[in-house]
Amino acid sequence: MDTTFHTDKGVFNYRAAAVWIIDGHILLHRQADDSYWALPGGRVMMGEDSKTSLIREMREELGVEVQVERMLWLTENFFNYRGMPFHEIGLYYFVSGAALPPIWRKGPFHGLEGERLVYQWVSLNELSSMTVYPSFLQETLGNIPKTTEHIIVHS
Repeated sequence: MDTTFHTDKGVFNYRAAAVWIIDGHILLHRQADDSYWALPGGRVMMGEDSKTSLIREMREELGVEVQVERMLWLTENFFNYRGMPFHEIGLYYFVSGAALPPIWRKGPFHGLEGERLVYQWVSLNELSSMTVYPSFLQETLGNIPKTTEHIIVHS
């Protein structure tokens, strides 16, 4: 069971996400019907720790094994999505995997879950011209912190 709760005031979501950088490119994804990008990952399941969740999500969505290196950001993210207010706790981890994983390619591609999600390795130099959420990522992905940072985002 995902740690997501729907109430009359909005949605609470607990999410873990991967910061995977290879050769100056970062892996992003988006819903097929959305115009903005985010980091891959997913909802943490009840009783599951966030690192295990992230490893599971990357395996389920992309068929790859990653190693969770360290936490970069702990976020409290407040935003609206499709008319609903969201309160999301996000844990963003630096991950590594095979030097050139089987999903390393140019251009957009789909994962194991079909065409619902679109993935792409994007040059860190191109991030400023894209819409990436949460918004703090556009500025910080090019300058990975040495210690974990706590960030509160009101969109």
